[in-house]
Amino acid sequence: MASMPAVAVRNVVKSYGDRVAVDGLSFTAEGGEILGLIGPNGAGKTTTIRMVMDITKPDSGDIRIFGRRLDEALKDRLGYLPEERGLYKKMSVIDSILYFALLKGMRKGDAEQRADALLQRTGMWAHRSKKTDQLSKGMAQLVQFIVAIVHDPELVILDEAFAGLDPVNTELLKELVVELRKAGKVVLLSTHQMNQVEEMCDRVLMVDHGRAVLYGGLEETRARFRGNSVFVGFEGELGPVQGVVSRRDHRGFSELELDADTTPAQVLERLIAGGIAINRFEVATPSLNDIFLKVAGASHE
Repeated sequence: MASMPAVAVRNVVKSYGDRVAVDGLSFTAEGGEILGLIGPNGAGKTTTIRMVMDITKPDSGDIRIFGRRLDEALKDRLGYLPEERGLYKKMSVIDSILYFALLKGMRKGDAEQRADALLQRTGMWAHRSKKTDQLSKGMAQLVQFIVAIVHDPELVILDEAFAGLDPVNTELLKELVVELRKAGKVVLLSTHQMNQVEEMCDRVLMVDHGRAVLYGGLEETRARFRGNSVFVGFEGELGPVQGVVSRRDHRGFSELELDADTTPAQVLERLIAGGIAINRFEVATPSLNDIFLKVAGASHE
C-alpha cells in the first residue's frame, strides 16, 4: 500500500457529443512531487482535472485518489484552484477564506489562525476586509490560492495558477507551490507557461487531442530530445573544427552541430588542442517550449 500513487488515472475517456475530449489517458502522481500538465488549448487538460475532482464523470476508465474513488470525505483532502475563478464578489477577503475553510471541515479558530498566516505570507493582510470585487486580478488570484490551500490539503490542483500575476507575485506563488512539495503534498499544475513548468515541476504530462503525447521526468524528457550540438563561448577566431557540420552564431556564443560520430567531449578536446580560449561550453539542451512546439506540431501533421 505504501507504494500506491496518490493519484492514479487509468484509460480515462470523456466525450461531448461527437468530440472526444479525453481519449484513453493514463498517468499517476506521487506525494512530494509537482506534475506539470501541459498542452495546446482544447487538448483536454481542464476536462481531465474536472474528472479528477469528480466535477465531471468519465465515460470509461478509472480514477483513484489515495487508493480509492473520490467521495465527500476524501474531497476535504483536496485543494482546487479552478481556471474559472469562484470567489463571491460581495464577500470580504477574510470571510471568503473562512467560508471555504469551514466547508472543508476546519474548526473556526484553526481556520482564522491559518487564514491570518497565509494573508501575512502573501502580503494580503492589509486587504483582508476588502470585498473581492475591489481587488485587482492578481490580488484576487492570491486569495483564490489561499482558499485552495487554507485547509492544508494533501492534493493541490492548480489550473492556470499564474494567470494575471505580476512578476513579484508570480515568484511568491512559485515559492508557495514549491513549499507544498517540500511538505510532501501532491501538486498537479496545469499551465501554458512552460518556464514555470521547467522551474518547478518534477515530471511533465503533455496532452494533445485528449491523449498523452509526452510523459516522464523533466530532465529525462529534455535529455531525450537533446540534439548533437553544443554551445561554445570563446575568444578570437574559431575556424574549422573536425566533427562540426554547421555553426550558428548567437550573441556571445556559437551553437555547433556535430556529426553522428563526434561527441561533445571530443569537440572540447579539439578546441583546447587548437588553442581556443573557451569561456563557455555546454551541451545544447532544448527548452520545454521547444519540445512542446516539436511534439505538438508533429501530432498535428
